[in-house]
Amino acid sequence: MSRHLDLIDAIDAELPQTQCGQCGHPGCRPYAEAIAAGGPINECPPGGEATVVRLATVTGRAVVPLAQPAQSPLLARIREAECIGCTKCIQACPVDAILGAAKRMHTVIEAECTGCELCVAPCPVDCIDILPHPAWEAAESEAERQAYLAERAALGRQRCEARNQRLARQAREKRLERQRRLIRQGSRASRGATDNPFEQRQRRMAVKAAEEAQKRARRQLAHAERQNDEAAMAAARQQETQASHMLDDARAALDALSSSQTTSPSDNP
Repeated sequence: MSRHLDLIDAIDAELPQTQCGQCGHPGCRPYAEAIAAGGPINECPPGGEATVVRLATVTGRAVVPLAQPAQSPLLARIREAECIGCTKCIQACPVDAILGAAKRMHTVIEAECTGCELCVAPCPVDCIDILPHPAWEAAESEAERQAYLAERAALGRQRCEARNQRLARQAREKRLERQRRLIRQGSRASRGATDNPFEQRQRRMAVKAAEEAQKRARRQLAHAERQNDEAAMAAARQQETQASHMLDDARAALDALSSSQTTSPSDNP
């Protein structure tokens, strides 16, 4: 397992980190994983022939021609006067390189744009142009061009990872909020005795949701520990604590309902 992960890391280090998906995978890291599993090494147009050569060296395979024409570094630029502020390009950008808000003008952070072109298709008013990247065109030597590519790759990887972590955190928070809502509904219903099967089912669902949240947090913690990722371990421990509190609340609400149902008026003297 460790050797396989090392191979993925080595392959990923040779990719341009544009996160463009032209290789047929949702980003450079997934493409690196596919190559490590035996996938082709020639499906990265932004990397060009040079990347194929480096990937052949890393994987021990033969050099093969690119499957698509090589692509020079690009830049997205929004014609701001035509932007309607729909936020679709912001949602599509894999490196969070677009600033804006709903119904407000958007703009591209040029130094952070990888030229992936993923923002173009979702734009409903076609106000995004794809241009040669000015930093690439300004390079006057091969050393400067290589320095630019290295900087773009490092920043692209960093920003893509940060975005993926943000999206994962937001998804976890959304799930937890749904589970809390189920627990609150069950708790409110338990304050009055009821034989309503729907409300009983709601409280059982709340317990099950909290148990699933706890299991998921423990799996995330185990994965983070295997990766020796301190930040991920801390986040997973926090998620596990929250899930444990939710489970306690859900079980208490269910127990309270069970107690209220076993005490009927005929049982009282």
